[in-house]
Amino acid sequence: MICISCPLGCRLLVERDGDKIVVTGNLCKRGERYGIQEFTAPKRVLTSIVPVKNGKIGMVSVKTKEPIPKELVFPALEVLKKLVLEAPVKSGDVIVKNVLDTGVDIIATKSVERV
Repeated sequence: MICISCPLGCRLLVERDGDKIVVTGNLCKRGERYGIQEFTAPKRVLTSIVPVKNGKIGMVSVKTKEPIPKELVFPALEVLKKLVLEAPVKSGDVIVKNVLDTGVDIIATKSVERV
């Protein structure tokens, strides 16, 4: 895999050696942490849009405040598909608190004024 923790983009080889995860190819400790995380429990930041009623624009961009388990990305999108927000929306507003019991909120990343 290619590490995305820093601009170097190291090509990592991640293997299990008994009970241990071994990462090679990384030029820094962040690469080792990234390789182990991706191998054992990958996480992603979810970004999407949600419709807004009575706003100057009809959609607002949203994202998870922190990465969530990769296997919950599509279920979290299903939660967002059911939402329609009412303007105004401020950047940083919590749109969904504790999405899918992950402890992670989905927040607005843009403000939408009311018409």
